[in-house]
Amino acid sequence: MSAPRKRTTKIITFSVPPEAVREFDDIAQQEGRNKSEMFREMLLVYQTWRETQRFESLQRYGAARARELGIHDEGDVEKLIHEFRAR
Repeated sequence: MSAPRKRTTKIITFSVPPEAVREFDDIAQQEGRNKSEMFREMLLVYQTWRETQRFESLQRYGAARARELGIHDEGDVEKLIHEFRAR
């Protein structure tokens, strides 16, 4: 006799307003997908959004630091690299 197969998914439960449930169901039906597929895609979209936010935040930080240090273009960066390597 073989061992029972382990479930590869987990069931989660959470509360949302009834209107959100209707919208979720409508979208799933329009796209011909089940709720699990929709949730997985929503999670991937959110993860991508978060990574984009982090990247943009780092870009803003880098741009601000460059301004503080008087770095205005690639030429300034190349000059700094050359000066550093000459040490």
